[in-house]
Amino acid sequence: MKLSAALVAALSLPACNALTLSGPGGRPYNIIREPEKRALQDIVTWDEHSLFIRGERAMMFSGEYHPFRQPVASLHLDVLQKIKAMGFNMVSFYVDWALLEGKRGEFRAEDVHDLEPFFEAAKQAGIYLLARPGPYINAEVSGGGFPGWLQRNTGVLRTNSGDFLPSTDNYMAHICNIIAKHQITNGGPVVLFQPENEYSYGYKIPFPNGNYMQYVIDQARRAGIVMPMINNDVGPYGYYAPGSGTGQMDIYGHDNYPLGFDCDKPDVWPAGKLPTDLHQRHVQQSPKTPYAIVEFQGGSYDPWGGSGVDQCAALVNHEFARVFNKNNLAAGVAIFSQYMIYGGTNWGNLGHPGGYTSYDYGAAIKENRVIDREKYSEIKLQGEFLKVSPNYLLTVPGALSTTAYSDNAAIAVTPLTASNNTGNFYVVRHADYASTDSVSYKMKLSTSAGAITVPRVGGATLTLSRRDSKIHVTDYPVGPDHKLLYSTAEIFTWKKFGNQTVLILYGGAGETHEFGYVGTPTVSQAEASAASVQAASGITVVQWRAVSERQSIRLGSLTVYLLDRNAAYNHWVPVLPANGSAFGSSVMNPAAVIINGGYLIRSASVDGATLNVKADFNKTTEMEVIGAPSGTSKLRVNGKDTKYTANSFGNWVAKVTVDSPAMPIPDLGLVDWHKIDSLPEIQPGYDDTAWPVANHNTSNNTVEPLKTPVSLYASDYGFNAGTLVFRGHFTATGAEKELKLTTKGGSAFSYAVWLNGTFLGSYRNDWSWDYNDGTFSLDKRTTAGAAYVLTVVVDNMGLNEDLNSGWDDMKSPRGILNYAIVSADGAPSATVISPWKLTGNLGGESYKDRFRGPLNEGGLFFERQGYHYPNPPLDKFTKGKGSSPMDGLDKPGVAFYTGMFTLNLPADKYDIPLSVVFGTAQGAKPYRAILYVNGFQFGKLASNIGPQTEFPVPEGIIDHRGDNWIGIAVWAVEDGGAKVPSLKLKTGTPVLTGRETVHLVRGPKYTPRKNTY
Repeated sequence: MKLSAALVAALSLPACNALTLSGPGGRPYNIIREPEKRALQDIVTWDEHSLFIRGERAMMFSGEYHPFRQPVASLHLDVLQKIKAMGFNMVSFYVDWALLEGKRGEFRAEDVHDLEPFFEAAKQAGIYLLARPGPYINAEVSGGGFPGWLQRNTGVLRTNSGDFLPSTDNYMAHICNIIAKHQITNGGPVVLFQPENEYSYGYKIPFPNGNYMQYVIDQARRAGIVMPMINNDVGPYGYYAPGSGTGQMDIYGHDNYPLGFDCDKPDVWPAGKLPTDLHQRHVQQSPKTPYAIVEFQGGSYDPWGGSGVDQCAALVNHEFARVFNKNNLAAGVAIFSQYMIYGGTNWGNLGHPGGYTSYDYGAAIKENRVIDREKYSEIKLQGEFLKVSPNYLLTVPGALSTTAYSDNAAIAVTPLTASNNTGNFYVVRHADYASTDSVSYKMKLSTSAGAITVPRVGGATLTLSRRDSKIHVTDYPVGPDHKLLYSTAEIFTWKKFGNQTVLILYGGAGETHEFGYVGTPTVSQAEASAASVQAASGITVVQWRAVSERQSIRLGSLTVYLLDRNAAYNHWVPVLPANGSAFGSSVMNPAAVIINGGYLIRSASVDGATLNVKADFNKTTEMEVIGAPSGTSKLRVNGKDTKYTANSFGNWVAKVTVDSPAMPIPDLGLVDWHKIDSLPEIQPGYDDTAWPVANHNTSNNTVEPLKTPVSLYASDYGFNAGTLVFRGHFTATGAEKELKLTTKGGSAFSYAVWLNGTFLGSYRNDWSWDYNDGTFSLDKRTTAGAAYVLTVVVDNMGLNEDLNSGWDDMKSPRGILNYAIVSADGAPSATVISPWKLTGNLGGESYKDRFRGPLNEGGLFFERQGYHYPNPPLDKFTKGKGSSPMDGLDKPGVAFYTGMFTLNLPADKYDIPLSVVFGTAQGAKPYRAILYVNGFQFGKLASNIGPQTEFPVPEGIIDHRGDNWIGIAVWAVEDGGAKVPSLKLKTGTPVLTGRETVHLVRGPKYTPRKNTY
């Protein structure tokens, strides 16, 4: 991921040559022979059209999911089943190096960061994997995935100069070895591997840098990676495509985020954002490999002060998915991955400073794993269509035209044509892709029976509604026994069940559609079908209007269900396992059943005479099984024997009853709250003897050359995440007038300053500034010869990403960049601040919480002591009046509040989303808050910046059937103090679920820590 608008502009300058249809730097491409790397294995191969898996041509329809953003291992399967149910057959995933090697040389993929459950869940769901371990990933994570200790490297990051590449060796050897064990050659789900990430720009360094890229490729190969190498160029620039020399990939791929990331006006689709030259670029850049879009916009991240995730979901909504996804199909994409399909949470300080805790991303699956966005259903229609349309992969995109295929110039059509009458696809959209008009048109199609104009019956016309796109087909095989000469309605799926075949067609509500069936079989209509049927010249023409009630027609042994789009949304096609594998009998159109109804159909399997269905239901509903496997006569839903009746089609119809469960939710205002001062550093007599001393009089940091006598850059001392606290000692002359302070904490950061116990002021930040020059009065606050301590609290919002190699932006420090005490005459004071001491999380890179990882904690007192863990020592806290976060503080400072509540929710039957909601109040004082649940940091809030006030916490972190410890740190940023206006635990809609049991993530509870301060 991804580019800001400013970065796009920057990239446009050095990429001028790359943007031509020649290679980088204007070099024409030399297409190489079959890469020797194919000899490493023969299970995953490719040609210019597609991948092959075990010899079968495969359309790879993929979505991005980051296991590290979802720390409950037993929920991986839940998410992956929801992705599989959309018709996807692959998931792309990043690995965050910063979480696995928090200390240089110490690799730990254990406990909550263990990847094994993720790989096993992918196998269980029947999902192939594209592995993307970096070492750089971007991904809107702190440092772009680089561990903070890289700030101390002298070499330029993401280059082969100096000490950078050797620093990656340990991580890459370990993570690639783990991934290698789970390749398809070893019975695992991994079929593709991406080295590095968006390596598409160089600033004041040699670029492109094939030697660097080759080093990363070789790291993976040495560790046992034998899968094809694919890259994700930040745009279609051609970097590292096959034939480009050292560092070349096996398969070239690129990213595309056409609408960008401004969610403020989600209804606005600016002109010129729909790319129309993707196929031409591919032919020029990598004609011998399948066309791959490794990241395509599936949502949008949202910054501090942004519009909120719902706005981002509205920007990249179901209409976007129809128009833009099908535009990619019009370009012949054969490896197509959408970023994100499920975003998750930036828990435990893992996010970059440009984003807040939620990484919902406006994706098809919400952060709380709910699937009620229409985009989820729209993409499912596309995924199932692609799964049953293998001939799509053998078509060639033609020229876009507003005249050749339609009678209305407001309609733009791209043909995808195949030889030997194996089927054409026509991708239809508005010529003005953002149009909100509804227009009528007829289509001129090329078929095996000659050129035809459709609709053919009764002078009818087709309709293209606002921001819509359709795929019309010709010569489309419906299994071995049937063929459509054409269809204006879109195809959801088809399946052959014994000697019967089922086809599902759909259209927008109220639209007229028509299909021509090759042959004149016996025709019968059912289910109040109002379709008109005509037969002539060996073709049966069926015309119908999409309405809310299902219509159907039988053409011999073919049953066609005619639906409107909303009805099609309710259908699912769970793959039946084959040979003990959830991947099924094939990649394309595996054996399956069709199920109409249910909130989610997770899986289907056969056990003797029983069809087992695992499904979720959000209301009482009928569930219709279409095509029950031969030999089955019993139905079991979620392990319960379920009665059914057979309708006139022989389909099984069962009723699933959903009761409203009792969901007793505690009032967080009534929790027995306990409070402890979490900034004791400003109290008289505080002893910082045990604190780390800032004693580095040099720094390797090249982004911010040192301006102070000793470095006050946190990462120079191993403090890479969370809140930072600095203490500067000095003996006053009495002439101190002002303190000037330059601090840097990342976008939307804040800081505050005290002199002994006197509050000097703060920078609360109202938006996205990442540093501040502050001036604080010392006038009449010092006495000659007296000792003083400055206490500076800096909110570290995460380390910058490093998208542009050569900028070294990840090394942008956190902490104090400069300071000065100024005398009354404006001259520098003779006062010397020394020593400086500082802290972040206890132990820094020798972090104490080995279970939750190196980033979960910051440097506030309660975090250093471990009081955010379950069962803290309440005897050290105060309770009673004034001990609640809703009471808050009456002056600037930091307090930590903790309490326990018990849940007894029916989690054995229902999936119940929970979130912690911070209330708002007119005129409330600004504050910052940190939310901990059972020791896991699951929220950072800046009340004056926003937008996030609701923080989903997944089951497994929060115990739905037991005791839970909640912790709230409140930082009152300004005079007058602050409080949390209200705090509540909010439930989402309960869903009767067939998911696997969710296991509590049992992190360590409180025990006294050694060497605390």
